[in-house]
Amino acid sequence: MLRVMTWNIRTGGRDGGGADRRDRIVSVVTAQRPDVLALQELRGMDATLGGLADRLGMEAHLARSCFGQPVAVLVRPPLRVLRAGRVRRPFHHAAARAQIATGAGPLTVFSTHLNPYSGGRRRMEADWLAAALRRTGGALALLAGDLNTLEPTADHTARLAGLATPYRRRHLRRDGRTVDTRAVARLLDAGLVDLWPRSGGDEPGGLTVPTRHGGAEFAGMRLDYLLATPALADRVRAVRVVRDGDADSASDHYPVLAEVDLTAG
Repeated sequence: MLRVMTWNIRTGGRDGGGADRRDRIVSVVTAQRPDVLALQELRGMDATLGGLADRLGMEAHLARSCFGQPVAVLVRPPLRVLRAGRVRRPFHHAAARAQIATGAGPLTVFSTHLNPYSGGRRRMEADWLAAALRRTGGALALLAGDLNTLEPTADHTARLAGLATPYRRRHLRRDGRTVDTRAVARLLDAGLVDLWPRSGGDEPGGLTVPTRHGGAEFAGMRLDYLLATPALADRVRAVRVVRDGDADSASDHYPVLAEVDLTAG
């Protein structure tokens, strides 16, 4: 069973002038032992991600950012990476891509972090990702990351009402009333399957923010997603949000973990 995890580790695991959370991040990843790990918010790690990957026993494939923070896909040997790179579009953060050999055929994993401030930009970035998936994803593809977007199928009125105005505006359209779920909706319209409602556990909603570490900009939201092509979704056996222990304080986001059967046949 292949284990795939996505996690926004917040500013490279270090708070400006505050705590260094990298040991806790290593503790969480080591306990879950994912075979493929999509990481976001790798501030200051352009030259140091290799050191973190070594501690995890994984190989890192980084996508640098022109405007925001890098993202990466990490792969655990003996899995073999066929090709890796970044999606060459002007994302606010970035999008990394790695294609991995499996018994069921090549698996393409995208790690991304959409624009936190503008719903219109998020929608545009979602369109770029959908196009990249069509071109290079293949039958077995997974889009993993912090999409900064509320899911289209839930009522978010109550949770948004409790947010401070600047943070609430991030999730509303220009009319100031309509919840902006367009980025995730575009990806679902492109044929991807949201794995949480399909294969998630008993926990209602699969909320990924905030943690005990903080997050004044959050109000019990699911912002971190695993979206799969239908052929891959059929092979997913379980999805869960990783909570408790060091996961409560290693970041302001919780990781999301999926187990996928990628044996031949």
